[in-house]
Amino acid sequence: MDALSVLLQNVHLFETKYYRLNGSGNWSYSLTRKDTILFYLVMSGSFCIDVGNGLREAHAGDIIMVPNAYQHVSYALSHHGNDAKPLDELLTNCKDNTLDMISDGDEKSSLILIECKYDKEMVNPLLSVLPSILPEINNDTDGRFEVIDVEIKLLTLESQHERMGKTAVINHWASIMMIECLRVYIESIPEATDNWLKAMKDPFLTKALAAMHNAPSQNWTILTLAEVAGMSRSSFAQRFKDTVGMPPLTYLIDYRLRLAARYLRLQQNSISRISELVGYASDSTFSQAFKRVYGVSPKAYRQQYQRQLLA
Repeated sequence: MDALSVLLQNVHLFETKYYRLNGSGNWSYSLTRKDTILFYLVMSGSFCIDVGNGLREAHAGDIIMVPNAYQHVSYALSHHGNDAKPLDELLTNCKDNTLDMISDGDEKSSLILIECKYDKEMVNPLLSVLPSILPEINNDTDGRFEVIDVEIKLLTLESQHERMGKTAVINHWASIMMIECLRVYIESIPEATDNWLKAMKDPFLTKALAAMHNAPSQNWTILTLAEVAGMSRSSFAQRFKDTVGMPPLTYLIDYRLRLAARYLRLQQNSISRISELVGYASDSTFSQAFKRVYGVSPKAYRQQYQRQLLA
């Protein structure tokens, strides 16, 4: 399995919502969303999106991802978004997941807006190195994204009927969209960059990353990881640190503890079992490592999360 696939194994999108936005004239709106990943699919026409430090035009057939924006403004190309209306309440109250935005002017556009919640502990290291707006995918480019046409049709069908598994289908659809956007972005990362995601393209490092994510409980050492990568110990350690920004075993510990935090929130395993799953030889060693990062013991972390759910 390739490194990106393994990296995304424990990245889950949920509570996916979708809206059809039909714009006419000089429309503009602002949208405030926290801890949410957004996607825009431009079905027809064009529009501009401004997330404060990134401005992008998108046209019919384009798909863009907004991975980490607290607030943004979208508007018709003929407009400037200066008098943007808050869209949050309108989306909450719209019927049939459709909202018409009508203003003076002849310009028309139709968008699909998709928003998803995500597990912050597992996704934040990825989101932290992404731009405010990912480069758009054009659905007409060399046929690579014909699958998106199928997924849009599937989304439309799911929205029209209440069937078993509807929520799961929509969440999986959003995950497919995220993967498409991520791999297009990663493929475009230049070599002269500090973005650690370029390790996904490194023929040596990708093997080691996939191994760590696929078997976090294994007793990995610099030497065994170097052997997986097909490099000498010293060359591997230096190459990993230069590309990813931290030593291999530091990366592994960080991943193990983030994975442990996810297991604790899922509440499906005992703390002893979680300790084993993430590669710690004893509960006490695991507890000490977890507390150094999260400030509380695994037990206290789990109890805090349970209280948040009941609040």
